[in-house]
Amino acid sequence: MYYDPTYLLLIPGLLLALWAQGAVKSAYAKYSRVPSRNGLPAAEAVRRMLEASGNYRVQVLPGQGTLTDHYDPRNQTLKLSEGVYNSSSVAALGIAAHEAGHAMQDKEGYALLGLRSAIVPAVNIGSKLSFPIFIVGLIMSFRPLTLIGIALFALTVLFTLITLPVEFDASRRAIAMLNASGLIAKDEEKGVRKVLNAAAMTYVAAAVGAILQLLRLILISRSRSRD
Repeated sequence: MYYDPTYLLLIPGLLLALWAQGAVKSAYAKYSRVPSRNGLPAAEAVRRMLEASGNYRVQVLPGQGTLTDHYDPRNQTLKLSEGVYNSSSVAALGIAAHEAGHAMQDKEGYALLGLRSAIVPAVNIGSKLSFPIFIVGLIMSFRPLTLIGIALFALTVLFTLITLPVEFDASRRAIAMLNASGLIAKDEEKGVRKVLNAAAMTYVAAAVGAILQLLRLILISRSRSRD
C-alpha cells in the first residue's frame, strides 16, 4: 500500500478547521439565547443600520438554512438565515451587522471586495480543474500539466487570502454601526465580538488549509520531477 507522507501537511489545517467550526457553533449557540435589550428583529435592525449609513439600495430578505447569511453585491441583496432574520438575539444582531458591513463595503467601493468578486469565476474554474489536471500531469509525467494544476489551485489560495481582510473589515464596520445606531449596549458588544471573532477564525482556517494544500502539491510535483 502506497503511503503519501505529504498528507501530514494537511493535519494542522484540518484540526484548525474543526476547532474553528466548533467555536462558531458554541458562540452562536450561547449568544443566540441572549436577547438584546433593544428587542428589534435582526432584519429590522440591519435595515435601520443601512439607512442610517445612507444605504437605501439593499434588499434585506429571509434565507434558508443555518448560518447561511450573506450579502450578494451582484443584486444588492442581503439574506439572513432562518435563525437570524426574525431573532433579536445578540448573535443575530452581530451576524446581520456583519453582512451590513459587506453592503457598506460595496456602497463605498471597497477595493478588496471588488477584487474578490471579480476573481470568483476564475476561482470556480480553478477549483474544479486544478486536481484533475494535476493528477493527469503526474500520470503522464508531464510537468507542465502539473504546474498548470498548481497554478489553478493557487487561485483558491489567493481567494482565501483576499477574503481575510474583507471579512475582518466587515466585522469592524459591524461593531461601529451597531454602536453608532445604539442597537447594542456596551456589555452586549462583548457577545457580538465573540460571535464575529469565532466566525473570522473559519476564514483563517480556510486560508491555512489552502496554503498547506498548495505546499503539498508543490512538494509532490518536485518529488516526481526528481524521480
